[in-house]
Parts: sequence; structure tokens; C-alpha cells
Amino acid sequence: MTDLDISPRSSAVAFIGGGNMARSLIGGLIARGQAPEHIRVAEPVDALRSGLEADFGVRTFAQATDACDGADLWLLAVKPQVMRSVCGDLAALAQAQQPLVISVAAGITSGQLQRWLGDADGRLPVVRAMPNTPALLGVGITGLFASTAVDDARRTRATGLLEAVGPAVWIDDEAQMDAVTAVSGSGPAYVFLLAEAMQDAGITQGLSPQAARALVQQTLLGAATMLTQLEEPAPVLRQRVTSPGGTTQAAVESFEAGGFRELVSRAIEAATVRGRELSAAND
Repeated sequence: MTDLDISPRSSAVAFIGGGNMARSLIGGLIARGQAPEHIRVAEPVDALRSGLEADFGVRTFAQATDACDGADLWLLAVKPQVMRSVCGDLAALAQAQQPLVISVAAGITSGQLQRWLGDADGRLPVVRAMPNTPALLGVGITGLFASTAVDDARRTRATGLLEAVGPAVWIDDEAQMDAVTAVSGSGPAYVFLLAEAMQDAGITQGLSPQAARALVQQTLLGAATMLTQLEEPAPVLRQRVTSPGGTTQAAVESFEAGGFRELVSRAIEAATVRGRELSAAND
């Protein structure tokens, strides 16, 4: 992971939005040594502001402009449908300060962010980030794309910030960010759906709900741990579990006969297309 500059001279980071993803990033930064006094959060809900102050010791503001004034890194963690309005309120300040802007909003392009922040020429450094919900536990992964205005130092800083909640992967073609969203951003839901189906199937075969849940949870955890900690790729690991003529082969053949791979491919494609549609709808 890339270390942040967490010295007393470190410039302020402003979070716009104090929801779950922002809280996860703030907690990760502080756990890695970032000084709370260098973190500002704009959040309109009083209870959320109070919680952030109590839990992390950061400064909070009701208005985004107050949080961003003097900060050289802004992280926009608001819903896509309100992003244009939020950027409009910050446009004058963005042009005056030229901060590094990082957005975690799905379907909002770097070009849209630059235009909405008053930067028609594309000179404002903007990074699109797509973390996923396991970031809430510090085990997420984030896809990152940088506009041409982002230099190496700012790339490093963006990497350091997002790696507070898990590894980060840089994407060279912004069009691929919709695929990142489809694979990893939405991906946890696919695993939860599989878990749900496996649990239901286990109950149908006579297991108690409690036993089915425990067996499925630990099986998925164990399989994920093997995928991340062993050198062998997924096909090799699958083959090792699949003894010829055994129970696993019977199940895998049933999956394949049902078009499992094609179904997953169609699902990823559908999510990718939806990401493009959301971008167009917000333009």
C-alpha cells in the first residue's frame, strides 16, 4: 500500500458527504496515522455530523464550501443524482483552489465532474473511484481512473487515500469504469445472492437454517481466502476440489448445463450497460 503524507504539514482532506463510505475511508485513514485535524467533513444531517466528531475527532460542517475552503483534496461521496448540484455549489471554489477531486459516485464521468465544477478546458485534476461495500470492513477493492490533469504525485495521493480500505487498481480507459462497477462495485451482491441460494438449497436437503447458514458463510470465506492467499488461479483451485465422478463434479456439471457462465456474463453486461445509462441520464 502507498503511505500518505501524515506529517503535521499535511494539507486538509475534505469529504463531501458523511455516509458509510466516507466513514470507512475516514476510519481507515486515521487508523493508518492521518491526523484527525487534517480531515474535514461536510454533512447536512446534524446526527451524522455529531457521530463523526465523536467517533473520529474530525471537523464537520453543514456546508460543502466551508469544508472545502483551504483543502487541496476533495472526496465527493454523495449520491449520483445530487452530484451536479453539489459540484455547482463548489465550482467557484474549485476554480480558485484547483484541488485534487476524487469522486466515488457510480456512473459520473470525469468530464462531467470537470464541467460541473466550472472547468470546461479539463484542467482540473479529477479521479474517479469505485470502491465496493467490503470497504466498510477494510477489505474492499477500488477501481481508479485519472483525468489527464492528474500528475504522478496526485495519483500517488489518490492511491494512498483509497488504499485505506483495501487495494486499488488503476484503469487506463475510463469507459472500462462501468465494467469495474459491474464486476467489483456490484459484485458483493452476486456473492450474497449465491449465499442465499446455497442456504435455501441446503434447507431443502434437510439442513436446519442455522446449520445451512453457518456452512455457507464459512465455505465462502474459506474459498475467498484461498483465492487471495494461494498462487493458483481459480480454474486450478476448482479442479483440485472436483474429483472425477464425485459429488463436486456432479454439481459443477449441473451448473454448466444450466448455462452458469453465460448467465454470469449476461449479468455483468447488464450492469455495465446500466452504468453507461446512469452516466447519460445525469449529463
